[in-house]
Amino acid sequence: MGLLELRNVKKIYRTPEGELQTVLDLESFHLDAGEQVGLAGTSGSGKTTFLNVVAGILRADEGEVIFDGEDLALMSEGGRDLVRAQSMGYVFQTFNLLDGYSALENVILGMVFGPGADREYAQTLLEELGLGHRLHHRPSQMSIGQQQRVAVARALANRPKLVLADEPTGNLDPTHAAEALALLRDGCRKQGAALLLVSHDQDVLSGFERVESFTEINRAGRAAGGAS
Repeated sequence: MGLLELRNVKKIYRTPEGELQTVLDLESFHLDAGEQVGLAGTSGSGKTTFLNVVAGILRADEGEVIFDGEDLALMSEGGRDLVRAQSMGYVFQTFNLLDGYSALENVILGMVFGPGADREYAQTLLEELGLGHRLHHRPSQMSIGQQQRVAVARALANRPKLVLADEPTGNLDPTHAAEALALLRDGCRKQGAALLLVSHDQDVLSGFERVESFTEINRAGRAAGGAS
């Protein structure tokens, strides 16, 4: 069953010199409900722009971005924000945790604009990810690996239909990277969420049944070197 379908999608930026640069030029991409896909993307290939268009953080300048039957490209910014809050999770390479809040509070805050805060479920997620003893610690009081687990919990907190992950293991050593990846993939399976993960690390991508080269599917990147 199709969950995500992109058709003839373009994203164009204006350079400081005033020239128009096409960063994203994608003929087609699809993702089924519950499917886990790895995208191999080098720095500067446009992969972050791609994920942000899928998430509705950016609106495509051309084409269709069909998510769960609705075209995000036709929605207002507020409409896209609502879809993302209610139906998507996003794991950023830099985690984007709020250091003024505890691990538990970071996850709860991620729920506020979706179905609503559920303290008990947020705590359960963190405990399942091995952070039961770090619920009230701030990010600066945790290791990088523990911060990543908080980011995974936050991405899963709203029981999303789709989880996006942008180089989620890029700041981790190999051991912690493997652990974080396993937790992310297992969490998506348990919830029935699809996973779209971008990475340059072949060790990370090797475990996916479906891996695509983003450089190959993004015509703009092939033509001009792209931009991240």
